Amino acid sequence: MAITIDQPTATAPGNARTGARDHARSLHMTSPGHRTMRWVANVVLAIVAICFAVPLVWLVLASFDASATLSVKLPTHFTLDNFTKVLTPQLAFVPLLNSLVLSGGCAIVTVVIAILAAYPLSRYRMRVNKPFLYGILFGTGLPITAMMVPVYSLFVSLNLIDNVAGTVFFLAATSLPMAIWMAKNFMDSVPVQLEEAAWTDGASMMATLTRIVVPLMRPGIAVVFIFVFIQAWGNFFVPFVLLLSPDKQPAAVSIFNFFGQYGSVAYGQLAAFSILYSVPVIALYVIVSRGLGGGNALAGGIKG
Repeated sequence: MAITIDQPTATAPGNARTGARDHARSLHMTSPGHRTMRWVANVVLAIVAICFAVPLVWLVLASFDASATLSVKLPTHFTLDNFTKVLTPQLAFVPLLNSLVLSGGCAIVTVVIAILAAYPLSRYRMRVNKPFLYGILFGTGLPITAMMVPVYSLFVSLNLIDNVAGTVFFLAATSLPMAIWMAKNFMDSVPVQLEEAAWTDGASMMATLTRIVVPLMRPGIAVVFIFVFIQAWGNFFVPFVLLLSPDKQPAAVSIFNFFGQYGSVAYGQLAAFSILYSVPVIALYVIVSRGLGGGNALAGGIKG
């Protein structure tokens, strides 16, 4: 009669350590201290969400209220009078068109120059690369208000005051430091092997930049474009100082029209204008993210 003796099953050291870590993690997740911290974190996040949501709720409700005030309340009766009063060439159409010209021109100029500046920083190893990048980073911290006095004097001497093109180029100059930094980081993700193969076939550096690098970093270009556009779209101080004619001022400056004398404010019209003011930015984000997006742009690029 055969007697079978069960041998103890050996547990791999790695599995034992993994099981111990999982057990310790589960005990930590269910510990009273962890539950308290999670509850506190949820309360803090809820308070922050409320702080962001209340102004948005006021914006929507006040835009449909003929007698809107600073308090958040439901309108006694919903009306579109605020939008009707705002949707005029003087209050909405011309300022929004000026904002599109300024912001779009600034974004296009900035993206083109940022790509040309980021290419040598990304592809060449030079001693000046790191100091130059640190100088760019320092440029992002310069307050625009401190530079406007010499800039205004320069614009007066060059006869560029109240000139839309001059304002576009100055906005682009203020956006370039961060745009170059971002474009360089996105360009670093494009494999150099693709350019080396093109150089072997006789392509020039400009050809590889326009035909290989730029198409592969389209998502990064979209991010830089949207970032610069939104910055220029919400810029109030620069157009306020450099553009004097009311028919050239963007929507960020023309918002003064809703502030009357002696502190009176047309809150309903201001809320309606704010909603219209945010629509182009949201539309641009959707269009650019769909048109230039493509997280798998590099998929299969270096196969073989």
